[in-house]
Amino acid sequence: MATAGRELGALGWTPATSSNFSMRVDSAHAAVTISGRDKGRLGIDDIMVVDLDGHAVGTTARPSAETALHTQIYRRFADAGAVLHTHSRAQSVASRLYAAQGLVRFEGWELQKAIAGYTTHESVLDLPVFPNTQDMHVLVRQVDAWLDAGKPLHGYLIDGHGIYTWGRDMPETRRHLEAFEFLLNCELDLLRLKGTAS
Repeated sequence: MATAGRELGALGWTPATSSNFSMRVDSAHAAVTISGRDKGRLGIDDIMVVDLDGHAVGTTARPSAETALHTQIYRRFADAGAVLHTHSRAQSVASRLYAAQGLVRFEGWELQKAIAGYTTHESVLDLPVFPNTQDMHVLVRQVDAWLDAGKPLHGYLIDGHGIYTWGRDMPETRRHLEAFEFLLNCELDLLRLKGTAS
C-alpha cells in the first residue's frame, strides 16, 4: 500500500491527502489507510486494521471516512484483495461530465482488455457514476443496487469525486486503475477534439 501510495502520489492522483487504499488481510479483516494521511508518504503508522463492518481493530485510530466502500467490496467479492480510490484530474472531470448519464460507456478500446474478464475490444465496459454524498450508507446502497440488478462492476466514479476500483491483488488493482485512467483520458480527448472539429 505504501508503494502504491508513493507511485500514485507522484502521478498527482492523490492530491491534498485525498484518496484511500486498502488490502484484504483475511476473510474478516482489511488494512486501510488512516484518515487524513498523505498517501504519497505512507508508513506503518498510517495504516490500520478494520473488520468487514468497518470497525477499528486493536487501535483508537480513525479509518478513512470511506472505509465502508472498501469493506463492501470485500464482502461482495470474495476474490477481491485490494481496493484503490484516487482523485486524478481526469477521474474528477469525467465524473462531473457523465454524472447526468449515470455512467461512462467504453466501446472499441483495446485497453478494455486490461480489465479482468474482458478479452476483446469488441465489448462494452460500463463505469457507473454515482451521486456524491457524505453519507457512505447511501453510496453503499447505490453500489449494492447496481450489483443486485446483475450488472457487471469493475469500478465506479463518484460525481465530483474520484474513482474506486479493485482486483485480486494490488498489481491487478493497479492495472485496473491505470486502464480506467487511460480510457477516461481517451474519452475526454475525443470530446475535446469533436468540439474543435465542429
